[in-house]
Amino acid sequence: MGTVTIGVSIAVPEPHGSELQQLRAGFGDAAAHGIPTHVTLLPPTEVDEASLPAVEAHLSEVAAAGRPFPLRLHGTGTFRPLSPVVFVRIVTGAEDCARLQQQVRDPAGPIARELQFPYHPHVTVAHGIDEAAMDRAFEELAGYEAAWPCTGFALYEQGADGVWRRLRDFTFGRSAVPQQGAAPTQRGTLPTF
Repeated sequence: MGTVTIGVSIAVPEPHGSELQQLRAGFGDAAAHGIPTHVTLLPPTEVDEASLPAVEAHLSEVAAAGRPFPLRLHGTGTFRPLSPVVFVRIVTGAEDCARLQQQVRDPAGPIARELQFPYHPHVTVAHGIDEAAMDRAFEELAGYEAAWPCTGFALYEQGADGVWRRLRDFTFGRSAVPQQGAAPTQRGTLPTF
């Protein structure tokens, strides 16, 4: 067995996921159709293929202890000039995402790793394209809004063709979605896949 590249993320549900993916493609981001619309919990990480059962067991434990939370997107942000990324901001649920990604990357777990940048949950809508297209994405999605109850996350694997494919969904063990007020997030510096 060799190594595989995995990622863990919260999928943006329909119709929002497809809508943002089409918009990303429309801005000229060639990677758009190979990357499902998501909020990253674990960025691309190379692991031994033989460790996948341990990774799945760990993620099952994380999900079983979790509970659904409201997630709301609103407006845009960017990591430029540090990283060529425009994103839709998470204004409700960012703290929950941050807590969840820490559990996924638990130092005692099979996918412990340090991050290159501080964690900043977001939904990428343009990455590595020309500046004019980045500006257009930032401006055109400034009023974008979407909200849903986040009920779990998924494990993805990047294929040899560069396309990310969902391997398995992990649903939270508790069922109630608590009420939360909208709290804006601060700008961060984490580029994602």
